[in-house]
Amino acid sequence: MNYGKNEVEKTLRKTNSRSQKITSHLVLLLTKIILILVLFAAVLGISFGYGIFKGVIDAAPEIDVASIEPSGYATMVYDSKGNLTETLVKSGANRLEASYEELPQCLIDAFVAIEDSRFWSHKGVDVRSMVRAAVGIITGDSSAGGGSTLTQQLIKNNIFEGGNEDTFGEKLERKIQEQYLAIQLEKIMDKKIILKNYLNTINLGNNTLGVKAAALRYFDKDVSDLTLSEATVIAGITQNPSRFNPLSENGRKRNEEKRRVILQYMYEQGKITKEEQEEALADDVYSRIKNVDIVTKETQTPYSYFTDELIDQVLKALQDKKGYTETQAYNLLFSGGLEIHTTQDPDIQSVVDEEISRPENYDVVYYSIDYRLSIQHPDQTTTNYSDETLKTYFRKELGETNFDGLFSSKEKADKAIAKYKAAVTKDGDTVLGESVHYVLQPQASFVLIDQSSGYVKALSGGRGQKEVSRSLNRATNTLRQPGSTFKVITSFAPAIDTCGATLGSVYYDGPYTMGTKTFRNWYSSKGYMGYSTIRDGIVYSMNIVAVRCMIETVTPQLGVEYARNLGITSLTDTDYNASTALGGITKGVSNLELTNAFAAIANGGIYTKPVFFTQILDHNGKVLLENAPETKRVLKDSTAFLLTDAMSQSMESSRMFASSGVSLNSTSAVANIPGMSNAGKSGTTTNNNDIWFVGFTPYYTAGIWSGCDDNQKISAIGSSTSYHKKIWKAIMTKIHEGLADTGFPVPSSVTTAQICRKSGKLAIPGVCENDPRGNAVYTEYFAKGTVPTEVCDHHVQLTVCSESGGLATEYCPAKTTRTFMVIPDGESGGTDDSKYRSPGTCTIHSSTSVVLPSEEDTENMGSTKVETVPETVPETTKAAPKSPLDQVYIPVGPGYN
Repeated sequence: MNYGKNEVEKTLRKTNSRSQKITSHLVLLLTKIILILVLFAAVLGISFGYGIFKGVIDAAPEIDVASIEPSGYATMVYDSKGNLTETLVKSGANRLEASYEELPQCLIDAFVAIEDSRFWSHKGVDVRSMVRAAVGIITGDSSAGGGSTLTQQLIKNNIFEGGNEDTFGEKLERKIQEQYLAIQLEKIMDKKIILKNYLNTINLGNNTLGVKAAALRYFDKDVSDLTLSEATVIAGITQNPSRFNPLSENGRKRNEEKRRVILQYMYEQGKITKEEQEEALADDVYSRIKNVDIVTKETQTPYSYFTDELIDQVLKALQDKKGYTETQAYNLLFSGGLEIHTTQDPDIQSVVDEEISRPENYDVVYYSIDYRLSIQHPDQTTTNYSDETLKTYFRKELGETNFDGLFSSKEKADKAIAKYKAAVTKDGDTVLGESVHYVLQPQASFVLIDQSSGYVKALSGGRGQKEVSRSLNRATNTLRQPGSTFKVITSFAPAIDTCGATLGSVYYDGPYTMGTKTFRNWYSSKGYMGYSTIRDGIVYSMNIVAVRCMIETVTPQLGVEYARNLGITSLTDTDYNASTALGGITKGVSNLELTNAFAAIANGGIYTKPVFFTQILDHNGKVLLENAPETKRVLKDSTAFLLTDAMSQSMESSRMFASSGVSLNSTSAVANIPGMSNAGKSGTTTNNNDIWFVGFTPYYTAGIWSGCDDNQKISAIGSSTSYHKKIWKAIMTKIHEGLADTGFPVPSSVTTAQICRKSGKLAIPGVCENDPRGNAVYTEYFAKGTVPTEVCDHHVQLTVCSESGGLATEYCPAKTTRTFMVIPDGESGGTDDSKYRSPGTCTIHSSTSVVLPSEEDTENMGSTKVETVPETVPETTKAAPKSPLDQVYIPVGPGYN
């Protein structure tokens, strides 16, 4: 039995052993399969991961020295004496570059201590910092800090544009590329250069980029002068510029806490001593920041009017001369770190600003308003109101038809606004926004140019406080009617330059109508002057002389062509008419273009395009653009001199050659500069909306405009129409102090001759000098080859009866010789010349009125027999009286047609 039992047990043991072996084999096989699968999966995963990683690395942007340098640098503008006048920036571009040598050691140590303590030893990536940061994320310890090195942060800012990814995958990809590029960068760039670029890149709040800009913004000092206390304030901003902003109350508190941490790190890392740490902590550094901020806000002003126009000039030059698109030019100007050297003279600009803004220079003070009101109604609709709708309300709703939008005080303007606002605001309305700006009236603009170079030395686009940059610039982008200044440009200049006229050429100043338009002179109350020269037309600003010159000699088409050659770009095809001679044009002109047109006359007939800058350097100090003056001859030098000489006379006190009691005086004497040769032309529009004076000296050409922005009449608001000439004189007198008067040299192309001022021809000896009003002979300048060869045909010498003044007959007992005027056919009377036209025949002496000798007288005469003349004499036997023409001095040459 036992045997059997043992056998069974043996058999069972064998069977179990065999099963165990099979199971073991199966487990081992399965394990091998799993291990193979795991290994395969691992290899596959690693391969796949490597492929992804390699793909990410391969997709990383290329990196070089140029690509890692910060961008968005502010553009610096310098005047002609090298003074920094403006800093041009756009949002995110207020950056100033500092060299490594400018960076104080305390600033370097502060940033390294808080941002990357092992910066000087790692190779671009700091594994220890990465592990510390990872632990901080897992444990929620926000004080653990980040894992990025300064090198990585530089790449993040300048290669990845700040790293604002939308998804975790994108952020992980950027992080991998960032670490890879950091390692690569440290192979090709010195640590000092990396640190310099980093400190020039970082955002330090309040549109301040880089530590150099921050030193100026917060401490008003150069970065090299920062103290340890100040350096740690700046270093404390970079982690979160909004949160650690030292200008806000909460930001200051957080910044102060961060500064304590930085100072502690610097002490622990052996960068400062305990005494230096405590001294910095004791420094009341934030009070200095507050004081600088107050001054900064007070001194932060919009760009000047000069800079406004400079910006436009530079943008255009970058597009025209360098081929940039409008967007590229804008980005380069406002964030390219350019260095622009301008033509602005700070001393002259200061004088201009002072005189244009001086209240005493204006007769009256008014205000216009720029008013905006937005109201939301209960039905959620919105209505926008303005100063224009306010004017309509006062005129139509209140019946104040004469309301012109001008107020004698700000208080009166406020009352009008309150009245209007109450009228347009209904129950349930909500005011969404309201703003009001007060604008001084009358306004003014001023442009001053060095005519020899075309350099714009000073420019003012308005009086009163300038509130915004690139605002209304009345000197450059406002078009106003030029008035009589245009007589020189469109009528007299082309007449002399091209059409054979001279300063002595005469036009008849009498009633003149073309079509339905009748032209009048500004001095209409004084009557008409008759024959007047082009010189007279300039000196006394004679409208009809200018119009007749254009129509009879020049043509409107040629006048417009000359204006365009002189740089006036606002003329249109609708300006081909007689009114253009008087400045009555479709659009008007800008002060800059009008002043520069006169600068061409002052420059001997050579036009120079206005120059606002001489040179632009790029961010690396290389010349980007040289702005050489663009010139062309637009007038003969003789023409330029002749116009100058006539305009010079207009600035001297002189009276028109006319009858006693007719007082027509030169128009520009008020502007005459003591002790300096000057020439100029005034201009006043018909309704006194615009008043101008443009003139020049041997050194500078300047133009002033004044008027109201909304075209209210100057005279209607109680102002004179000559205050602008006094301002021009005040400015020009000051800037010419100490300058020698070199005069206006006579070019070799000009000669002189004596002529009759009433004909523009050679004077008749004994006749022209005996004009009833005085000597009509004077010496005039001429371009060589244009001196007249004909003699005067407007003066005649006649024999008249001494008693009646009529043309003498043979019966007049006493006779005398007098000079008279020949008046053109078709001209009506009423001119100063027509007073002296030749009279009719004497009417008090005739054959019937002859006194016969008495019988006693007859007897005493001897045997001579005297027959009495019968009362009636047959027509055939009457002695015909001599024709008056038999007694006239007939000059040589053709008569007046």
